[in-house]
Amino acid sequence: MNIPNMLTILRIILVPIYLYLFYTTGENHVLYAGIVFIMAGISDILDGYIARKYDLTSDIGAALDPLADKLMAFAVLISFTTSKLIPSWILKIIGLKEVIMITGGFILYLFKGNQVLPANKFGKIATVSFYTAILSVVFKVPRIVVKALFIITVLLNIIAFINYLIIYLSMGNKKSSN
Repeated sequence: MNIPNMLTILRIILVPIYLYLFYTTGENHVLYAGIVFIMAGISDILDGYIARKYDLTSDIGAALDPLADKLMAFAVLISFTTSKLIPSWILKIIGLKEVIMITGGFILYLFKGNQVLPANKFGKIATVSFYTAILSVVFKVPRIVVKALFIITVLLNIIAFINYLIIYLSMGNKKSSN
């Protein structure tokens, strides 16, 4: 097991820690859970950087990395929605996008020759926007700014989804034309 994979597993372990802190730590629960969210984000950046720089990419890492990202995203979105920190439509739109992406990823991998949908700039920009929006809640930014950041995040996620859908369809076409 290499360092990037260990960092990815750490991110998976941070999900229940995030949830525990969010739902049990009282007045500062959002801040404490937010610190765990920040730790997950830093470890995500580190694991990707180390994997690419030292050529430590692996099939297990390619599978676990997006899983860790999606588990944390769902944990945050669900906890923020149930606590009324964000409206439910945000969870519904981003959640639907993620479920479709997960399903498409499984189809590509299992039925289309072990292909993996590569990350791209649209997905990365949507992720940065998501982190910014979440941290705006954690650090109690004015409500109007939080609302604007979440609207931008949803729009960027829709754009990223459309871009991934185009790539997905072209990957399917390339595989079936061979």
